[in-house]
Amino acid sequence: MKTVYFGKDAMTTNLPMKLSHLPNSLPLDGAVRIELMEGVPIFRASSLVQGRIEALLTKQKESALTSEENKELDEYEELDDYLSLVNRTIRNVSLNQNES
Repeated sequence: MKTVYFGKDAMTTNLPMKLSHLPNSLPLDGAVRIELMEGVPIFRASSLVQGRIEALLTKQKESALTSEENKELDEYEELDDYLSLVNRTIRNVSLNQNES
């Protein structure tokens, strides 16, 4: 477990500080898009990546995924957790700056 500090506030996370690897199907270009929400950049998976995740989830509902597909889906979930952490970090830093 790691503790991440934002000014005076602390947030505890169960994420490892490093990813061991990215999904093999993750495109090298265009995997993440950046949107501005109230002036704060938010990182999201691209529509191409979201489509692949949705295809895996649909297949998972209809039949069993292969071990390779399960691994791929797990890797996308881990990557999503990191994007969420990055987004929370940026949002919290922005909020702390606005309060100062």
